[in-house]
Amino acid sequence: MTQRRVVVTGIGTINPLGNNIAEYFTNLEKGVSGAAPITHFDAEKFKTKFACEVKNYDPAQHFDRKEVRKYDLFTQYALIAATQAVEDSALDLEKIDLEQAGVIWSSGIGGLKSFFDECLGYAEGGMTPRFSPFFIPRMIADIAAGFISMKYGFMGPNYCTVSACASSNHGLIDAFNYIRWGKATVMVAGGSEAAVNEPSVGGFNSMQALSTRNDDPQHASRPFDKDRDGFVIGEGAGALILEEYEHAKARGAKIYCEIVGGGCSADAYHFTAPTPKARAPKRRCATPSPRPESPPTRSTT
Repeated sequence: MTQRRVVVTGIGTINPLGNNIAEYFTNLEKGVSGAAPITHFDAEKFKTKFACEVKNYDPAQHFDRKEVRKYDLFTQYALIAATQAVEDSALDLEKIDLEQAGVIWSSGIGGLKSFFDECLGYAEGGMTPRFSPFFIPRMIADIAAGFISMKYGFMGPNYCTVSACASSNHGLIDAFNYIRWGKATVMVAGGSEAAVNEPSVGGFNSMQALSTRNDDPQHASRPFDKDRDGFVIGEGAGALILEEYEHAKARGAKIYCEIVGGGCSADAYHFTAPTPKARAPKRRCATPSPRPESPPTRSTT
């Protein structure tokens, strides 16, 4: 089977360094840290009191009141990033085949805050079941992919990949494969998380996974330092528009880069620690696509 080439034609993000691509790259180039004291809840009794939160976020700038009631924060971030990416790609929805356009959106946890709030409400309400009709849709991890597809009418592959910290990587690989195998022409791929909340921070604290460098949060993320003491939890979303190369070229799309392969594997060793000799990363799990002609590239920095 001839494998088609896949390129990136749109990008979008909302994250602790910026609420759009321009803000993000500006602060990234300046070396700005997204870490700061937690504002989403009172963290005084927690071992970790800081996180990388999205700054200056007002959902009313993006959604009406009814939509905010329906969307968990991770879904809000997903829709914002995906919207930016679609607009950046300049796709003409009147001209593309919507049955060949899909969404694979990833999240490690999904609507944890919505789950937590509903459980609190149940307990504080005398165990009387007054759950919101939006409870389950707000919570499930694949709801963001569904809302993105409904916004644009994309009727191709639609689901969520969940594999902890590797969730979005696996989603990108799946989207890439759908296009190169001829199952789709355009895919929205990315991930979002809204995990700066009590159960998430408390749970990772109990695992001793989070940094507790509360006196210096901006220098707490140091994964390769001998004095590292854990990771810094964050939130936000990132989206890419993946597109079949000839399709992108025919419509005159700007092309950021080409994706030529991806791989996934398991250490089968420990639920957090890697194998001492890095056995899994050494294994090759995907064959790159043929590259008869290099597409134009566009630097993002």
